Amino acid sequence: MSADLIRLVRHGEVHNPDGILYGRIPGYHLSELGHAMAEAAAASLAGHPIAAVYASPLQRAQESAGPWAERFGLPISTEERIIEPHNWFEGRKFEFPGALKHPSAWPRLVNPLKPSWGEPYKNVESRMLAAIEAAWAKPEGGEVVMVSHQMPIVMVARSVKGMRLFHDPRNRRCTLSSITTLARQGDRFIEVDYQEPAGDLLANSIDLGAV
Repeated sequence: MSADLIRLVRHGEVHNPDGILYGRIPGYHLSELGHAMAEAAAASLAGHPIAAVYASPLQRAQESAGPWAERFGLPISTEERIIEPHNWFEGRKFEFPGALKHPSAWPRLVNPLKPSWGEPYKNVESRMLAAIEAAWAKPEGGEVVMVSHQMPIVMVARSVKGMRLFHDPRNRRCTLSSITTLARQGDRFIEVDYQEPAGDLLANSIDLGAV
């Protein structure tokens, strides 16, 4: 037996008043609005047979997984492979094309296809799919929730659709506390649903700091 569905959930809004690219920097927690977003995401699947809850080790993901664990009476399993990618610009205020004014940043911007400023897209795709495969194989039916981050979830969504991994980050379809759902079809995963349960909260949110 295995899981019926994999739910890839993005974390809620992060408290980041300085607008820093926080990436993997520890200590970045959910804002009050972010907690409300996480609650909305978990509430949107009330009554579903959630069989397991996984979360990235970063604080914002662990906090976003909390409502799922509480609502469905499950422990949070920390999964290192669904963490945010590392990024050379972490700890800085990164704005493009403003970064081009700083010569020290030029070597990091030469190859957006890889990308040269952080973990390669292919690496993110591989570790995410490996984590999803492992999580899918464990339960005897039901649905698995995996709380992760925008770029890793986008890599999976693009991969299962056969799209190139390189993309414009400004056009990502993965809002705060969104849910991207996968099902197994033969020997691969396909996307079967995308929801924004915190949609009514997005207008008042700030979505900065991610890779």
